[in-house]
Amino acid sequence: MWLIQLALKRPYTFAVLAIVILLGGSLAARTVQKDIFPNIEIPVISVIWTYPGLGAFDFERRITQYSENSISANVNDVERIESQTTEGVGLIRVYFHPGVKSEVALAQATAISQTIQRIMPTGVTPPIMVRYRADSVPLIQLALSSDTMSEAQIFDYANTRIRPAIASVQGITMPAPYGGANRLINVDIDPAALRARGLSARDVADAVGQQNLTLPAGSAKIGDTQYAVQLNSSPVLLQQINDLPIRSIDGSMVYLRDVAQVRDGQEPQVNIVRVDGQRSVLLHILKNGNASTLDIVEGVKKLIPTIQASAPEGMKIEARFDQSTFVSGAMGHVAIEGLIAALLTATFILLFLGSWRSTLIVAVSIPLSILASIALLTAFGHTLNLMTLGGLALGAGLMLDGSVVVLENIFRRYQERGETPAQAAIAGTR
Repeated sequence: MWLIQLALKRPYTFAVLAIVILLGGSLAARTVQKDIFPNIEIPVISVIWTYPGLGAFDFERRITQYSENSISANVNDVERIESQTTEGVGLIRVYFHPGVKSEVALAQATAISQTIQRIMPTGVTPPIMVRYRADSVPLIQLALSSDTMSEAQIFDYANTRIRPAIASVQGITMPAPYGGANRLINVDIDPAALRARGLSARDVADAVGQQNLTLPAGSAKIGDTQYAVQLNSSPVLLQQINDLPIRSIDGSMVYLRDVAQVRDGQEPQVNIVRVDGQRSVLLHILKNGNASTLDIVEGVKKLIPTIQASAPEGMKIEARFDQSTFVSGAMGHVAIEGLIAALLTATFILLFLGSWRSTLIVAVSIPLSILASIALLTAFGHTLNLMTLGGLALGAGLMLDGSVVVLENIFRRYQERGETPAQAAIAGTR
């Protein structure tokens, strides 16, 4: 009851407090992070090793098992480790005890994985480290299709042009595109031509490797001018690769075009994406970090017209999935339901009590309480998500019921029993 007594003694203080809540809550409602799920830390990370071509048995014995032992011995708070090894890929899931800091665990696992790489088979690339989060879900998907470009060309454009352009949006992660295949410059060897000249595939590989180099050449100073020196040791056109010499046989130089053919090709395709029946490439955009879901989707959508304008002729870029609609829809429904509840309650109070002041009190108290809750959520670093929206809806309903009962009790004491407004407020609230 001390709060009621204080409000009666300091009415202007509470009037100013209501104005502060209105302004601060409105500002917080604009800046609060809006997501699908709350920030839930899941103490699980994945360590993904890749070595194409290595059999599952050798991969498990030389890479996966050794990585498991190193992680269990050097990473703190490990609860259990699970692994799955297939040809060329080893997936290790590390489960931690509750309460562990995922950032520290990820840093320790990354450090030990980088260390043991030196004693693994030559050619093993550093592992991919993935941390699980409840809100790490695809927010939006971009579908790329074209009537004039091949799947490999669309994949290459999405991987090298669109991903860097969208990466400027804060708080996103983009895995490699789905559909199509990586672009490769293929050298198709003619075995019969090799045998006829007494050469082997190793000779072709050595010729390409030794004459396709990127080396620093330094600079040369001539007079008062210093020039950057460049070497033509790396071909820039397919035809230049065909013209690479392999070996001189009986005074005649054998070129690459004599025993092989260079073409612009692609890796073997391992997945297919179809959009409306047409072969396409799909880009997943995931949330990473503490950025707001609505801000991320809005930032990506703003970039789509610019990306479309600079895309090759005939390429179509469409947003096929938008997770933010669930968040904005939930927020809109909660706002509408709160408005309906306030209007209905105010209408019934006006009809049954006949007091404009009581009607105004109920109509103002509901939005002020919601704004105060949003301000507190923002102050404590929480997000506005489906769970907090549900809590706000429940809280508003309970507050509405309580306010109606208290207001009717105060009104009855004031009108029927003749108590003063202060006495009615204190006794009615009690």
